[in-house]
Amino acid sequence: MDSTLSGAASTARRRRRLTNHIKEHVRDLHAQLTLLNHQIGAHLDLRDADLECLDLISRHGPMGPTALARRAGLHPATLTGVLDRLERGGWVVRTPNPSDRRAILVQVIKEKEAEIGYLLSGLSHAMDGVCADYDDDALTTIADFLQRSTEAGRTATDELTKS
Repeated sequence: MDSTLSGAASTARRRRRLTNHIKEHVRDLHAQLTLLNHQIGAHLDLRDADLECLDLISRHGPMGPTALARRAGLHPATLTGVLDRLERGGWVVRTPNPSDRRAILVQVIKEKEAEIGYLLSGLSHAMDGVCADYDDDALTTIADFLQRSTEAGRTATDELTKS
């Protein structure tokens, strides 16, 4: 085997190992964030699905139950239970939709968001430290990687949902 082919094979192996290493770290990150969310939920007496729905509403703004169920991947009947618990706990309110009086919007009570923010502050500060170790070009690459990885996850989810 000539040295060019050997070098190309070595480069391909190294790239596969690096790609697999990244995938493993993404799985580890997912597991760690799941554990963190579970701990936050335990501190606030919220189930994982409750916390996920709160996060979705907080990030995307008030939305109808159907849109929330779709984004959260929950059956509408399951979402009804989630919303009932969140409303009883003072986390959300259901208000008439100004553009369709027959529909409702669910919105997070802003004062309650601070409780979640406080519990996430440790991660936020730690991530500030991690990001401080990278220059702007590296952060741009990392942000692009995370955005594209999120889109890959969304595509895989959509494909599984259709089958």
